[in-house]
Amino acid sequence: MQGWAWQRQARTVGAWCRHALMQAGDSLKSTVDEIRERFDNDVERFSNVQTGQTATVDASLSLELIAQAAAAVTPQAMDLLDIGCGAGNYSLKLLEALPALNVTLVDLSQPMLDRAVERITAVSPNSITPIQSDIRTLALGEQKFDIIVAAAVLHHLRGEEEWLSLFQNLHASLRSGGSLWIFDLITHESAAVQSLMWKRYGQYLTDFKDEAYRDQVFAYIEKEDSPRPLTFQLDMLRQAGFTAVDVLHKNAAFAAFGAVK
Repeated sequence: MQGWAWQRQARTVGAWCRHALMQAGDSLKSTVDEIRERFDNDVERFSNVQTGQTATVDASLSLELIAQAAAAVTPQAMDLLDIGCGAGNYSLKLLEALPALNVTLVDLSQPMLDRAVERITAVSPNSITPIQSDIRTLALGEQKFDIIVAAAVLHHLRGEEEWLSLFQNLHASLRSGGSLWIFDLITHESAAVQSLMWKRYGQYLTDFKDEAYRDQVFAYIEKEDSPRPLTFQLDMLRQAGFTAVDVLHKNAAFAAFGAVK
């Protein structure tokens, strides 16, 4: 029985690796409306980083590192943009370090935005601007923000042109010296390394709950997400105009990193 389970996992890993590395089948991925609906129905779970990020590795550590790095790079920051804000966990953590921040929240899900506003209002008297939108089509303006965070959201981008266009728009919307910080699912350029890291991620999910949970997570990643290698994203950030690029943490299939304008 154990051997059969291992073979099934190996087949799952192999199929996913081939898909991720070839970046094929984007047209079969979840639509924006399907992604929005999934998050509309999961607000309670995402209102707590411990329950909302159980499928991610080192979520709490990465949250802490990003908040500390953003505060260190831009200690006088006044305006934060939180992309794919969910229920507001990253904004809340940034406000602990930088309590003067005005917060702009962007998310596909209106229920998520409503919860984020509720939670942030309870701890901050500052301006909160919620925007229900697809970040790819949102006009952000120029030099409006000091800090941008994007947690577990960019893996929904599809083609390379979307990545570069978004990074360019985010760069333009930052003031000089401002910074962008990302925590997300990633892939690897080497097929062998990808297979190894995906197997480790699968074991993490199994240890957290069971093999059924692992297969459930793998299935929705296959359906919904289009992650790219960390090296690809760092190169895209430089191409978009960012000067200083840093990796804060990487473990298996997840990384926390950022860039300064």
